Amino acid sequence: MRKFSKFATLSVVSLALAGPALAVEYTKGQITKVDAKQQKLTIKHGALKNLDMPAMTMVFKVADEAMLTKAKEGKNIEFVADRVKGKLTVVEMK
Repeated sequence: MRKFSKFATLSVVSLALAGPALAVEYTKGQITKVDAKQQKLTIKHGALKNLDMPAMTMVFKVADEAMLTKAKEGKNIEFVADRVKGKLTVVEMK
């Protein structure tokens, strides 16, 4: 029983420490072009830390087609990008 108690305590501590590492970091950007046909957005953005990329303007695929209905040229956004099947993709946007 004592071993189980130590294991349970260590598990809880490990999960608590891992929590912040799992937090999603949004990047600020501005949409400069919407290509609904190709399901792509061109975004002028700040540094993408998770992708080790400096600030620049680049084209991204969108993970969900519904994002395109909210996207307008000139709109300031916060977003999360990641590599999905080898393509830079906006996976979250607000």
